[in-house]
Amino acid sequence: MERNRSKHTANATFHRLLPLFFFYVFFSLDCLFAQELVGYGYKVESVNNSDSSGKTLTVNLGLVNSSSVYGPDISNLTLYVSYETKDRLRVRITDSTQQRWEIPQEILPRQNQTSQNFSVTDNDLAFTLRNTTPFGFTITRRSTNDTVFHTTPNPSDPNTTFIFKDQYIQLSSSLPNNRSSLYGLGEHTKSTFKILANQTLTLWAADIASVNPDLNLYGSHPFYMDVRSPSGDGRVKAGTTHGVLLLNSNGMDVNYTGDRVTYNVIGGVVDLYFFAGPTPELVMDQYTELIGRPAPMPYWSFGFHQCKYGYKNVSDLEGVVAGYANASIPLDVMWTDIDYMDAYKDFTLDPVNFPLDKMQNFTNTLHQNGQKYVVILDPGISINDSYGSYTRGKEADIYIKRDGIPYQGNVWPGDVYFPDFVHPQSEPYWENEIKLFLDQLPVDGLWIDMNEVSNFQTSAPTPNSSLDDPPYKINDSGGHRPILSKTIPGSALHYGNVTEYNVHNLYGMLQAKATNKALTNVTGKRPFVLSRSTFVSSGKYTAHWTGDNGARWNDLAYSIPGILNFGLFGVPMVGADICGFIGDTNEELCRRWIQVGAFYPFSRDHSDKNSIRQELYVWESVAASAKKVLGLRYRLLPLYYTSMYQAHKNGTPIARPLFFSFPEDTNTYDISSQFLIGKGVMVSPVLQQGATSVEAYFPAGNWYDLFNYTSLSVDTGKNVTLDAPPDHINVHVHEGNILALQGEALTTQAARNTSFELLVVIGSSNESTGEVFLDDGEELEMGGEGGKWSFVRFHSARAQNGSLILSSKVENGDFALSQGWIIDKITVLGLDKDHVKVESSVSLPIGKEFELELKPNQTVTKTLFSRDQLHTQLLN
Repeated sequence: MERNRSKHTANATFHRLLPLFFFYVFFSLDCLFAQELVGYGYKVESVNNSDSSGKTLTVNLGLVNSSSVYGPDISNLTLYVSYETKDRLRVRITDSTQQRWEIPQEILPRQNQTSQNFSVTDNDLAFTLRNTTPFGFTITRRSTNDTVFHTTPNPSDPNTTFIFKDQYIQLSSSLPNNRSSLYGLGEHTKSTFKILANQTLTLWAADIASVNPDLNLYGSHPFYMDVRSPSGDGRVKAGTTHGVLLLNSNGMDVNYTGDRVTYNVIGGVVDLYFFAGPTPELVMDQYTELIGRPAPMPYWSFGFHQCKYGYKNVSDLEGVVAGYANASIPLDVMWTDIDYMDAYKDFTLDPVNFPLDKMQNFTNTLHQNGQKYVVILDPGISINDSYGSYTRGKEADIYIKRDGIPYQGNVWPGDVYFPDFVHPQSEPYWENEIKLFLDQLPVDGLWIDMNEVSNFQTSAPTPNSSLDDPPYKINDSGGHRPILSKTIPGSALHYGNVTEYNVHNLYGMLQAKATNKALTNVTGKRPFVLSRSTFVSSGKYTAHWTGDNGARWNDLAYSIPGILNFGLFGVPMVGADICGFIGDTNEELCRRWIQVGAFYPFSRDHSDKNSIRQELYVWESVAASAKKVLGLRYRLLPLYYTSMYQAHKNGTPIARPLFFSFPEDTNTYDISSQFLIGKGVMVSPVLQQGATSVEAYFPAGNWYDLFNYTSLSVDTGKNVTLDAPPDHINVHVHEGNILALQGEALTTQAARNTSFELLVVIGSSNESTGEVFLDDGEELEMGGEGGKWSFVRFHSARAQNGSLILSSKVENGDFALSQGWIIDKITVLGLDKDHVKVESSVSLPIGKEFELELKPNQTVTKTLFSRDQLHTQLLN
């Protein structure tokens, strides 16, 4: 049935209803096509204001011409534009007459309500409707007129035409030539962090080992950040940044040519969100405001973790823990892969090799030593009437179905059914299974794997079902593999008759959500979940690792782009398997890998069943390096944890690309081999076999080696060749930072009990800042109202007499005071032109505000005032 046409002409409607801040342009594109194309685009039929504020617009679109390629076109579309906040603009396009699949709020909650506390001009993004044939639209910056997104098609390129069919949507935007640097659009293993031109990025969750570069992997994140180089007219400053999210859970190919990004999507709707930035940090703030802030991680999870697929029994686990202790290498968390299970069934223990009594003793001993224990779970539930988890799921009727009965897959335990995490009863079921398991074995976190969903079999397609065999073939596995390969077929049904075709990419996120909720309710503590499959908003519930990488030098290098990307995806707690998962590592590779892996936000050694043992104590040189670099990591734990707090509050990644702190330095846009922890600690690892030096890029300023405090100064950013002997990694701190450090220890629990040292790094601005967040490390909310926490800001400035005034401001200081934490040392770098280190011994409660004067070449420190205004003289 054809939609009723407006009685007004398009032109008359535009002139009558044009809101103040929406613009349109009239011109025509005359294209003659010699053969049938995939589509011919749409034209504007009418425009309506939805309110008087100018914050919303509704546009009715009609088909220019029909095409049967990839199925019939949808004849009539509606385009909705809304300024949702002063920093966010939404453009949504869907069928005018029939409801289509969109991710429901109950699955992915998002703050979509338009706020009334701003005017349209407060938002730097402007929407322009192009009344062309076919139509297009443009998003530009008001402040600079820079084009952010431009969909008007190129008449000579049919791949740029907007097309909307039931199972094929094509949307294309041109980008400014040579000024856009794009990051994101995952998950893939890439050799570079910046997306290179002329590639197809496929988003379809699949159990494809991350050892394979450039293929679609475990998660789907249709979000990118665009960092702009300066414009020729000087209006656009270097580092001006925006973000773009296509909120769509269906499979897609994203083609990037350098001057254009084109989406080819096999379902759903166009739901675009534009984030104005204009800095990388602000884009992350705006993005995670919409999709959900990253989950706070427990303090212990920032320690070092050890795992292997193939640990034989409890004695094997005990031997590994003892090996770390005997080598004096930090170890916070021991892990076990599926080896612990009875016949690979979830929530069970192998009665021979991992019996309950020995597992309880092992776990209790870990806890007594201040260590933690994490085990793996897979989604497939073994079909076995004597297995309680199976029968309870069957009684609750929470399995995914196909043809009216539970869909049967096959994974590690054999034939399985898969819990349907769309089903409202799946969360109570999952929580109960976790509770029953934790009642027996009080593990500290859960690792959820295989949740793409992975399936060892490929089911036959349902006859004549386009859900199992859609007309457009995305580039699954790099060879246009059928999308039902090695997973649940698209024709399977979830609760409410939602097809697997539509929610396939959501499974890992939904399982993480259920697991996070279960651990929260069962333990009453801050949960730790590690998930392989992720989607938009997964960071709200889980950490992530980059999957099954290889014990190869390339994979070591690939780990940095992978980790940086997940920071952009709102999953800041991320790491790669240190020393490599697949294949045998070697001493040099493992040594270099722990040197960089010690600084991943999530730091874990993990390897495959068929790989040689690679615990950090196996080789003497690796053990020596591990003690050195993990020693520094544990001293930096306050920085990692404070960065987690910042991520939880503002979405800022823990591990960051250099352009986050140096956005105006365009040389940082291409860096894939270095990263920052927080705003000012830079890691520059060796990534090549046999190398004893590394070429690292240093943005302008003074930098200090964190191992020995030697200085390096550059007036403008440049590459510097650094010595990197076998036992050394270069880690530097930039001027203008104040780091709160604690002592080295073998566990995070022990490190938390040591005194603080303040490292003050002075620079050309003569001012430095830093902060530290403190709590008990496991309270459910991080920094919540009324919680037990303290937040301390440090500031230093040079006085006219050349001395340094160092002060602190404390929020909720009572918690820190109750813990007895003190600052017993202050180290100042760069107080004079020779960069001489100045040290002062003090005894300051970190929870109490202070102001100190430190003079060059002297260790006398005076308290000018404290929170209670007492004036005291501190001893040297």
